[in-house]
Amino acid sequence: MLSALITATMCLVPTVTLKMSGRQFPVAAGETVLEAAQRAGVALPYSCRAGVCGSCKATLLEGRCEYPRNPPTALSASARAQHAVLLCQAVPVSDLLLEAREVTSVADFARRQLSVVVTDRWRLAPDVIGLRLLPVDGESRLNWLPGQYLDVLLEDGKRRPFSIANGPQADGIIELHVRHVAGGGFTSWVNDTLQIGDRLRIEGPLGTFVPREDSERPMLFMAGGTGFAPVKAIVEHFIALGTQRPMQVYWGARSASEIYLRPLAEGWAREVPNLQFHAVVSDPEQAGGLRCGLVHEAVLEDQPDLSGHDLYMSGPPAMIDAGNHLFLDAGLPESRLYYDSFEYAPDVLAQILGSRAGIHDLL
Repeated sequence: MLSALITATMCLVPTVTLKMSGRQFPVAAGETVLEAAQRAGVALPYSCRAGVCGSCKATLLEGRCEYPRNPPTALSASARAQHAVLLCQAVPVSDLLLEAREVTSVADFARRQLSVVVTDRWRLAPDVIGLRLLPVDGESRLNWLPGQYLDVLLEDGKRRPFSIANGPQADGIIELHVRHVAGGGFTSWVNDTLQIGDRLRIEGPLGTFVPREDSERPMLFMAGGTGFAPVKAIVEHFIALGTQRPMQVYWGARSASEIYLRPLAEGWAREVPNLQFHAVVSDPEQAGGLRCGLVHEAVLEDQPDLSGHDLYMSGPPAMIDAGNHLFLDAGLPESRLYYDSFEYAPDVLAQILGSRAGIHDLL
């Protein structure tokens, strides 16, 4: 009787099958498809993990799932009609058959926690701090792919994600670009208080915004604000490989001062024959002679037909959302659109809104 009960219980555990590879993995009660996949060592695409960016979109061929945590705001009505699901929020209530892309290149990099020390701190822009972190004595260096991110682990159990702005190095140095967010306690601490020699606890690598090397197509890179950090890491990776593929790098911001590593990017354009750099500023009064407009519109002005390109983009959700729609309309296949969407943690967003209402910032 006990064995029959165990067998019946096991049958209630949903199994996910990936059509392309045939790989299967079980999903525990209340677990999302993405969480179960990561536990099973299956690398599926994702970014924000909050259901708002759409990076983890897949097609549900068979089965049923629910969204008990967050509504899948990144799915339009037409996407739902075509059986699209968001893996970071979808909780199976039956066995599932999915058509989803696997990012096999990230599967070999184990996610882990480690302690790091701040070895350098400098101001990149009026509201952006650059940090270099090094594993403390006794910790092995973190391994990651260019474009991935890490979580800074706070003492209260909360996390803050930051893209890694460089590729892995022999000395283990990790570079971050941290924008000060009004109402964000951790970024205020980094901006005002953090010193060289301070220690942080981090977890990584995370994310699937990584170089795809199995292509000879021209590459477009579009960054918004500090979304330049992972784009920088990926571009430097391709430069180091000596790729002959044409590369166009677009960096958009509100003011010229926010294009905080412009000399670096302009240096790429001088030294790499197949690379061009475009700085785009949305506020004409702060353009400083740079091109004015929205960065995604600049991309489409220069490249109205995207059918022959691979496109990488990283930045705020509004930019990612606009690019998602307009670039696909310009002929870019969805399978060649890779992106990383920045999103506030829920508690930070609440603090920002509270601060605007007169509530003091919380550290």
